Amino acid sequence: MNTENLPLKITSNGEEIFRTEESIYIRLPPGRSVLSTSWVNGGYRENLTGVFNHQPPHHALKSHDLEGGSVEAYLALVSGRLGLDPDKTAGLLTAARMKHAAAVTKAFRGVEVTAVVTAGIEVNGGRAGDPASYFQENGAIEMISGTINTLLLIGADLPEYTMTRAVITATEAKTAVLQELMAPSRYSSGIATGSGTDGIAVVADTTHEKRLTDAGKHAKLGELIGRAIMEATRLALERQSHLSPASQQDIMVRLNRLSIGEEEIWTRASSMSGENRKPLFIRSLRETAKDPALLSAATGVIHIMDEIDWGLLPETAGQTAAKKILCTMPEVCGTKPDEEFLALLGDDEPIVEHLQKTIAWIAKQREREE
Repeated sequence: MNTENLPLKITSNGEEIFRTEESIYIRLPPGRSVLSTSWVNGGYRENLTGVFNHQPPHHALKSHDLEGGSVEAYLALVSGRLGLDPDKTAGLLTAARMKHAAAVTKAFRGVEVTAVVTAGIEVNGGRAGDPASYFQENGAIEMISGTINTLLLIGADLPEYTMTRAVITATEAKTAVLQELMAPSRYSSGIATGSGTDGIAVVADTTHEKRLTDAGKHAKLGELIGRAIMEATRLALERQSHLSPASQQDIMVRLNRLSIGEEEIWTRASSMSGENRKPLFIRSLRETAKDPALLSAATGVIHIMDEIDWGLLPETAGQTAAKKILCTMPEVCGTKPDEEFLALLGDDEPIVEHLQKTIAWIAKQREREE
């Protein structure tokens, strides 16, 4: 393990944040209270002297693959190697790399909030209520394949209940970023609300002159937490997962959460009139997928599908509206619809099937025009 200290940040409240190749850790001055999801020394504690976020070896697929044979033993080993007391340290684990971490600070009238986030969402992003991956039994634990971990330092004295409120605000802020980026769940067709293994450690200063009792969205502290978490999460997601507004400006990326890829679109296109030259079609499809006009219309159809699933739109009315949008998509994209295209939308197939056929038809028309 590389333990060469690379200073990341020093807060105005005196916490020093260090980074090694595999870890970000904080030596806590006296008087800090911590609320965390750590497997060891987790929950609410007032005697901790350190917290950390750590990337274990990639070969560790199960908890017993870790050095020490368990998560608890491994966290204790990491604590010691970082020069922290294992009995007074809380630790989080992630597959994300520490060099991709983001640290953001927001302050107001002597209160400083710092969020240090690592974010991997491309593998195990999920939506609350998705089908489970495993049932924990006899202490067996699957290892982490992607995680959004947050170290949240609050330069104020917070009672226990306020720290729990800070966790809620921080979680909502993280989820808001995922919603804005339309991050896909890997376990359903929904939009992710987090990963399946997200962790957090909130640190407050019991010696601080300011005692704050509200960390919700109406309070200034809640605003600072939300802004810091959102900015840090966006940066970390872009660095680790290449998830950003720019990366989402591609209809094939948006269709990924519906389990639709280039092969599915090619299958629809190959049954249409004209030559079937797959390499040329895929090239046309990739260019077409980034057309802002197509993206705008197609995402409107996808959103109608979402709202039908959520019970916000009647299915019949939603299907009618989606079909009208689909009928206009060729013209929106600068291609004139013909009888073949209109016939494609003439049956009672699901919206998602009509959407695939429409994209395939437009891409094939553009291939012919080249």
